[in-house]
Amino acid sequence: MLAQLTREAFDGQLNQIFLIKAGDANIEAELVDCRSLPGEPEEGGRQPFSLLFRGPLEPALPQRIYEVRNENIGPFEIFLVPIGPDKVGMQYEAVFT
Repeated sequence: MLAQLTREAFDGQLNQIFLIKAGDANIEAELVDCRSLPGEPEEGGRQPFSLLFRGPLEPALPQRIYEVRNENIGPFEIFLVPIGPDKVGMQYEAVFT
């Protein structure tokens, strides 16, 4: 499933809510940015890209793999890294190479 996740799949999901499974809780996070990264894809691979999510300030989630779901994309697992709070909430980044 991870190989099927592309920037194009997320472009239409900007400003949509994703649920991050954190133990017994589901944390709501908004997809606030989706951008291509520099570099060439490996043969047959996808263009590198990153996603930026914004969730609540508390609880702040640690860096690790989470199950994430969205009604249009479905469930998938990604590695999320907290990159710090902004004026609205905590930001998390996922990088796809």
